[in-house]
Amino acid sequence: MPGPPVLLAVAHGSRDPRHAQTMRALVRRVRARRPGLRVELGFLDFDAPSVGGALAALAREARRAGPRPAAGTGAVVAVPLLLNRAFHAKADLPAVLRQAPPELRIEQAGVLGPAPLLLRALERRLYEAGLPPGDLSSTGVVLASAGTSDPEANAVIAAIAREWRHTGWCAVRPSFASSPAGRGGAPPGRRGPVQAGDGTAAAVRGLRTLGCARVAVAPYVLAPGVLPDRIVRGAAEADVVAPVLGDAPEVADLVLRRFDQA
Repeated sequence: MPGPPVLLAVAHGSRDPRHAQTMRALVRRVRARRPGLRVELGFLDFDAPSVGGALAALAREARRAGPRPAAGTGAVVAVPLLLNRAFHAKADLPAVLRQAPPELRIEQAGVLGPAPLLLRALERRLYEAGLPPGDLSSTGVVLASAGTSDPEANAVIAAIAREWRHTGWCAVRPSFASSPAGRGGAPPGRRGPVQAGDGTAAAVRGLRTLGCARVAVAPYVLAPGVLPDRIVRGAAEADVVAPVLGDAPEVADLVLRRFDQA
């Protein structure tokens, strides 16, 4: 009987080599958490293998297998290693999957976020960076995302900040590194301590103004790169700056959850 399909993890890709290194570490973590499941990695841009290249390799295996395929041969679930449903998830990845070889049966899973597991991963990274556990009420957090030109996706980040605030933090503010909001202006129609769309530095100052005794910055990004570096520079006045989510166990578990759901 055929086994489970192949999990094809689809990463964004970057000119920064740290991005690919981090995505490969995440894939290793996913493999370790479910032995026996075949997990491959493809990149939408810059890095190899490309998503198209990974699919072509899987199709060649399916052709060689003939009428008696090995477990999972020909069946693929593409899991986007993306935190938000923006352009890459809505347009780029579906376009690539539509061009896949006919030997493959492909399902596209949902993006990783939003999800409670990601909030747990953010907290893990904050505590690893030195934030004292159990002192949430005096700590303000900047939920620092890369940002996007997609207003719907940016609104999701603001909603995550509101949800996270209710777990006991002094306050939570989203910030955007690449959208117009990340260059100093708030998105139209968004006001208030949780919805303000400032850059990281402005968000840190805003939390100080609110009276938070401690300010922490939690990058809502998976891997290092140009925009995460911009977040770190903007966090110079924060007390704690967490690393990227990377291969946090909760992220690996979420990849498998999206695979199962698909």
